[in-house]
Amino acid sequence: MARLFTLLLSAALWSQQVAAPVVTGVEGARLADVHVMEGTLYHVQGIALDREHIWVTSVDAEKKRGYVHQFNRATYKFERQVDVTDGVLFHPGGLSVSGDSIWVPVAEYRPNSSAVLLELDKSTLDVKRRIKVADHLGCVAVTPDGLVAGNWSSRKFYVFDREGKQTKVIENASPNQYQDIKFVDGMLVGSGNLTKTTGAIDWYAWPSMKLVRSVQSGVTDKGRLYTAEAMALEGKDLYLLPEDGPSRLFHFVLEQ
Repeated sequence: MARLFTLLLSAALWSQQVAAPVVTGVEGARLADVHVMEGTLYHVQGIALDREHIWVTSVDAEKKRGYVHQFNRATYKFERQVDVTDGVLFHPGGLSVSGDSIWVPVAEYRPNSSAVLLELDKSTLDVKRRIKVADHLGCVAVTPDGLVAGNWSSRKFYVFDREGKQTKVIENASPNQYQDIKFVDGMLVGSGNLTKTTGAIDWYAWPSMKLVRSVQSGVTDKGRLYTAEAMALEGKDLYLLPEDGPSRLFHFVLEQ
């Protein structure tokens, strides 16, 4: 009987291992290349790209300053930056690019606080518009009708129209703590963490917020969760910037 119990227990443990494989990269994706960002970055928060540039947000918590950094997309070298600190608001979050504008939330470095959504001119990095919000905001995406922004760990999504008026608040039912969000191909895509070593990227139909797809992520060779912070998506090309400076940009290609 003892031998039978041991065999059954071993089989059960083996079946659990088969059913729940450890994800070391990004599920359903291959790592295409890795590039070092050649410039000073602090605690990385978000990333956005266009054909020529890479924009990264980072926060210097010690000095209480927040920045938007611009890099050359071809060389990965630093070009310029702008300090977006505004008094107690010094935590820039996940950012998005739309047309000639860069949208970035800048918040107090604590939950349940306050923030401002900044619209920056992509050419000059000057502030074009400020939208005040009575909560911490950690990420923002541009939709066809306006903006959607996640608060601390994205437990709530705030929806704004083109004029900057808040129109809706959506509760996040997922355990995923989204750190960066983008609006791609008609869907809201969020990247975040589930535990210290496991995360996921989720695709939601918009505006129904029905989950369409989810892929798991693991950790880098330095033990940093791939989806811990910054994420950008262009078609099947997935870009993750999980590490603080000196930072490496990981380019994955999704298989579907």
